[in-house]
Amino acid sequence: MDRNTRVLIAEDHTLMAEGLRKLLECEFEFVETVGNGRQVLDTVAASKPNVLLLDIGMPLLNGIEAARRCSKISPSTKVVIVTAHNEPQYVVEAFRAGATGFVLKRCALSELVTAIRQVLSGHTYVTPLVANRAVEAARESVGLGPALTARQREVLQLVAEGCTAKEIANVLKLSVKTAVFHKMAIMDKLGLRTTAELTRYALEHGIATATSERVTLPIGATATGLNVPAYSMSAKGQ
Repeated sequence: MDRNTRVLIAEDHTLMAEGLRKLLECEFEFVETVGNGRQVLDTVAASKPNVLLLDIGMPLLNGIEAARRCSKISPSTKVVIVTAHNEPQYVVEAFRAGATGFVLKRCALSELVTAIRQVLSGHTYVTPLVANRAVEAARESVGLGPALTARQREVLQLVAEGCTAKEIANVLKLSVKTAVFHKMAIMDKLGLRTTAELTRYALEHGIATATSERVTLPIGATATGLNVPAYSMSAKGQ
């Protein structure tokens, strides 16, 4: 067992997260889980894990955006995307965001452990199931959409998840007026007119995913401390 590696699992499906945690505890002593993209940022900032296993379809902040932020919050943390999405564009965007590993949820545990050890040793890892297509996508510079700002991508994801302007303001700690302004700016930039069109665009371009669950925020609440799958610490011997 590796007694020096901290692994953080970012997965919003509790059964998947807990099952993966139990399996990885056989290989690594310290394993945490978090349930949404905002908790990822808080936990990475607090505990500086060696490896972050990150799903793309995370609520409140998707995995690609979370990877971008984590690469700045904790540059030493290695990010491995663990997802059901096998489109090569996601591999390209993941590596652009700072990830160094990409595996599919249907892979064997042994492959995931191999990916973790590869990135810890300074290498990159892409599952053979998508590697060849990802290389072609990279050569063609395939991306997931135009150059929205980081804030606009955040707002767009929350719109696609069904959040109201007041809820978006609560999550991002903005005024409602500013949240509405960002939504209108996104519509103007993309040439879209309705929330339904924004939602479709976000799904088609990987900014939100169909697996991202709607999270209802109490008025005045922020993303930290919400009653969404909270993270738990498993540290044997502590």
